[in-house]
Amino acid sequence: MTLDVLYFAWLRERIGLGREVVETEAATVADLVAELRTREERYALAFSDMTTVRCAVDQDLVPLDTPLTGAREVAFFPPMTGG
Repeated sequence: MTLDVLYFAWLRERIGLGREVVETEAATVADLVAELRTREERYALAFSDMTTVRCAVDQDLVPLDTPLTGAREVAFFPPMTGG
């Protein structure tokens, strides 16, 4: 499947991209992260501590075990604070 993958804040800085199109066979977000980690050191560094990364699939905040079936976009970003 083809996914638009977006990176925000320090993830974008570490990876060096704000967005990319990824061809993947990943079944879940966690599978996608595992696949991205193997690409290059910059991805491994960005995804080294997943407790500091949140993700959204098609603009809905989701846990890592979320299936990617039918997804078009996955976004990765640091935890948000609100007020």
